[in-house]
Amino acid sequence: MMLQSIMGSPLLGWLADALLAGGVGRFFLVCHERFLSEARQCFPGDCDLSCAKLEETADQLHVFLSTADEQEEDVIVVTGPAVIDPFAVDEDSFSGAPVESGVSAVSRQALMDALDDTFIFTDFLKDHGVPYTDRDGVYAVCSMQQLAEWQPLLSRGVLYNLAAAGVSIWDYSNTYVEPTVFVGAGTELLPGTVLRGTTSIADGCTIGPNSYLENVKVGEGTKVNASQVYDSEIGSDTTVGPFAYVRPGSRIGSHVRCGDFVEVKNSTIGDGTKISHLTYVGDSDVGKNINFGCGTVTVNYDRVHKSRTVIDDNAFIGCNTNLVAPVSVGDGAYTAAGSTITDDVPAGALGIARARQVNKPQWAKGKLEKFIAKQQAKEEAGSK
Repeated sequence: MMLQSIMGSPLLGWLADALLAGGVGRFFLVCHERFLSEARQCFPGDCDLSCAKLEETADQLHVFLSTADEQEEDVIVVTGPAVIDPFAVDEDSFSGAPVESGVSAVSRQALMDALDDTFIFTDFLKDHGVPYTDRDGVYAVCSMQQLAEWQPLLSRGVLYNLAAAGVSIWDYSNTYVEPTVFVGAGTELLPGTVLRGTTSIADGCTIGPNSYLENVKVGEGTKVNASQVYDSEIGSDTTVGPFAYVRPGSRIGSHVRCGDFVEVKNSTIGDGTKISHLTYVGDSDVGKNINFGCGTVTVNYDRVHKSRTVIDDNAFIGCNTNLVAPVSVGDGAYTAAGSTITDDVPAGALGIARARQVNKPQWAKGKLEKFIAKQQAKEEAGSK
């Protein structure tokens, strides 16, 4: 249960963070050998952490306690899955005498004395350990249902920390941010926002409503509206959405527009480029200040291989253009609307790949007369 994930972080990680925030300086972890490596990762890399297998607990814990500094007179004993209320701790919560949170520390010497007898030690844990004891701000977690019940508390703790750092959160009950996420000052998180993993949001951004970002780096002043972004980077003062989908491996520059129903996958988009709506850009290297017309598709897959499309700076891609990769469009080149481009378009050229229009005079006259006659017949039949 201690390694069960809640909001993207194991329960043990939440517990370690709360204890660190409460002033705990050193940790002694007892864990089954099978889970020891995973349990270690729940603690920060620079944390003073000692670990022991179950069968080695008494001897190693005695050494751990014996080598403590003289100032370390108190010990917090956690005997099982527990949640510590993030609002009940500060940097002095677990040091010195019992504090307002109700999480009282036990004497280091008393714990060392209890180690001399297995039965006494077991009773000691039941009398003084979390979660056996009923302490304000510390709650046992004995089932997945209880874990789910405490998730809102942990979530709100993350959001309150962000608010204290200058982040504006519109709806605390409808915003989800994992503890590994960074959000800069002045950023607004609108309802329905979900931020996960290693996501980093710079200052002055607007995220949401209804946006999902996972492992994404976002530059200053960028707006992500009703969109999903995964494993990608977005520059500064860029607009994404509404209803855009940025897939892994994408790098979108600054002052870019990725509008409604735009999908970008494994592509680089240069600064100042506009992809306003209804466009797919996949496996492409797109330069600066390019305009994509509505309905453009980079055709990157032939069922066997995926190929790349290269579009140089200042190009103009006409509406409903299919760019069949591998293909390139040169600097400042144009493609005519409705074209299917299969060959490279040189710099400064206009690529046209569509059938020539032919108009047939009076061709529609007979069709229209038949349609009108059919409609009249229906009306006459309905009136009878």
